[in-house]
Amino acid sequence: MNTKTAIANRIVQLCNERKITVNELACVSGVSPSTVYSILDARSQNPGAVTIKILCDGLGITLGEFFSTPEFDALEQEIK
Repeated sequence: MNTKTAIANRIVQLCNERKITVNELACVSGVSPSTVYSILDARSQNPGAVTIKILCDGLGITLGEFFSTPEFDALEQEIK
C-alpha cells in the first residue's frame, strides 16, 4: 500500500465512522466534492497537506489524529 491509498482509505473510514457521505464531508469542510473525490481516486497523485488539514477541520480532528493509525505506521519510505 502507498501513502495516497492510505489517505483515501482513512477518509472513507472517517466518513463511515461519522455516518456522513463524501459530499457531506466536502460541505462541512468547505472543499469542493470534486477535490475530495479526486483524492479518493487516481486523479490526485499527491493530495496536499493543506487540503487534508481542511478536511480534518471539517471532521473535527487534528492532523495527528488523521495520521495516527497502524496503516500509516506500516508505510515504507517512498524515497525515489
